[in-house]
Amino acid sequence: MNDTLLNRRILHGGDYNPEQWLNRPDILKRDIEFMKQAHINCVSVGIFSWSSLEPEEGHYTFGWLKEIIDCLYQNHIYTILATPSGARPVWMAHKYPEVLRVDKTLHRNRMGGRHNHCYTSPVYREKVWEIDKRLAETFGNHPGVLLWHISNEYGGACYCPLCQAEFRKWLQRKYGTLDALNQAWWTSFWSHTYTDWEQIEAPGPRGEELLHGLVLDWYRFVTSRTVDFCAWEKKAIRAGGSNLPVTTNLMGFYYDLDYSKFKDVLDIASWDNYPNWRGESSDVETAIHTAMTHDLMRCIKHKPFLMMESTPSQVNWRSINRLKAPGMHELASLQAVAHGSNSVQYFQWRQSRGASEKFHGAVVDHYGGNDTRVFQEVTHVGKRLESLSALCLSNVRSQAAILFDRENEWALDAACGPRNGAMHYEETIQSHYQAFWRLGINVDLINETDDLTGYKLVIAPMLYLHRDGIADKLRRFVSSGGTLVGTYWSGLVDENDLCFEGPTPGEGLTKVYGLRSEEIDGLRDEDSNHMFWNGKLYELRELCELVHIGSAKTLAVYSNDFYAGKAALTVNHFGEGRAYFLAARAEDTFYCDFYRQLTQQIGVCPSLGHTVLPEGITAGSRFTDDGKEFIAVQNFTPRMVCIPLEKPLTNLENCQTETSLTLPPYGVRFLTQESST
Repeated sequence: MNDTLLNRRILHGGDYNPEQWLNRPDILKRDIEFMKQAHINCVSVGIFSWSSLEPEEGHYTFGWLKEIIDCLYQNHIYTILATPSGARPVWMAHKYPEVLRVDKTLHRNRMGGRHNHCYTSPVYREKVWEIDKRLAETFGNHPGVLLWHISNEYGGACYCPLCQAEFRKWLQRKYGTLDALNQAWWTSFWSHTYTDWEQIEAPGPRGEELLHGLVLDWYRFVTSRTVDFCAWEKKAIRAGGSNLPVTTNLMGFYYDLDYSKFKDVLDIASWDNYPNWRGESSDVETAIHTAMTHDLMRCIKHKPFLMMESTPSQVNWRSINRLKAPGMHELASLQAVAHGSNSVQYFQWRQSRGASEKFHGAVVDHYGGNDTRVFQEVTHVGKRLESLSALCLSNVRSQAAILFDRENEWALDAACGPRNGAMHYEETIQSHYQAFWRLGINVDLINETDDLTGYKLVIAPMLYLHRDGIADKLRRFVSSGGTLVGTYWSGLVDENDLCFEGPTPGEGLTKVYGLRSEEIDGLRDEDSNHMFWNGKLYELRELCELVHIGSAKTLAVYSNDFYAGKAALTVNHFGEGRAYFLAARAEDTFYCDFYRQLTQQIGVCPSLGHTVLPEGITAGSRFTDDGKEFIAVQNFTPRMVCIPLEKPLTNLENCQTETSLTLPPYGVRFLTQESST
């Protein structure tokens, strides 16, 4: 990384589109002045600039970009330089229609929008390679350029003949023979056995959509194609002589791609963060989901990440677009920092005058002044970030992890089972996660390929699909002294979505949990069951699994229906560790009570020790390698709160000792102490 800034200061800036204002030098000059006033130290440039960089095929006009980057650098503002592949110029689509995507109904798109291109098209790859390489040759060693922003929000699939052919090649490499593929996809069902590779087509509404192995592999292939295209762009940059780090802006819980597959291509993970504050959910619920997403993005590389985009005010693409209440922008920005982000960046710096994002929030609006509420709040955030520069060399460390696996979700959603279209996997993950957020305990969101070493507690909700090796990994974890929490609808199929023969959870996890699953009841939304645990009654809903107890000890039983009295919560000792099994989806209060007790028993410590956090308040920690701990205490409520501290802590920003903490509405405080871990 460029040590001039990336390792010394938290990045503060956003998407800057000077190509929209090249005929207004007065505005470009004012932008620089305003950026300095707002404590902006870095902007992203060139994201959708292809037509300005190559207005005609083979005719490159980089002069304006050089002037912008030079001027920014002269004013101590650095550049994250984008490759422009997120939206191709009109001339390319008209001259080479093969670059446009074909949708799942097998119709080719017309020119328009963005992300409307084929990742397989040789023409598109050639054109992307050429402009990326030339940009790297021209700017890759510029002292004002920090890193590369590859494309923009990769997403979507292409069903053109080129992609269909590449899908078949991908399947041939994976399975080797048609016999192996037919077995993995169980194609003898409905007489769908393939006898030639050319017979295989991507799933779609006019063809096959109920071979679950096909559907799952198509999702995997789309991720593989996207990652390959990202790697192609990185190779072009390297071919241009630039060794600066690369990132691409991901989109949190975006369903169609498995972001874990990007970890070996990206040098830094980044993502675009647009919570719906003051929306349909409470701000506390929104804060929990946003925190969970930050942790998911951080765990792609298990290193500090960048928040590449956020809005300083409101978005323009929801049905109703609310303004942020005073103080919420600062809180939301620093929430990202608390969870491991080394940047607070915005879309966009200056509002466009036309097209679809002209009313999307910006630091500088159409009024064009610096005396707006939004500009002043952005300026205040910039000042605070400068006082938090010590956080740059720290990262989040967690003793607890929740398994969230995208391939598992794809398979789970495709399965025809007890609740079709309403399995609520991500919501279930959040039900477990929110307990740790409310307790102020760091937690990682990992996938089935991640290493479990170093965790005391691993939670695996609805681990329906077992990718190769996950069962062995969980067995070793528990046997070596770890604590595992598993749930209903787990261990039913292998990585090809074929049901295990024999007892489930499969691959020997019945011994780990000390039970086997027998049946599962899908409840209607208006139905519920209950269990009595630790002196309290808890509501159960959606799915209730019936298990046959082996060596496990029953901790709670169902209270209703024909399976009243059967185990709903169990624990089993296995090797040096323990495995809990929750047989139904419980209300959120249960998870808070259960994990409070469990984390105390196994020594997973909250950031503020035994301090009880009021509703809407959370705390999380970042650690340096030399033992310093930074604790971020955040108030996601419109009321002032006072929190007694278990021991004195130092305020990072004013160096004062705090024995209790008073947080204003939407307030954030960063405290320090020497780490005990």
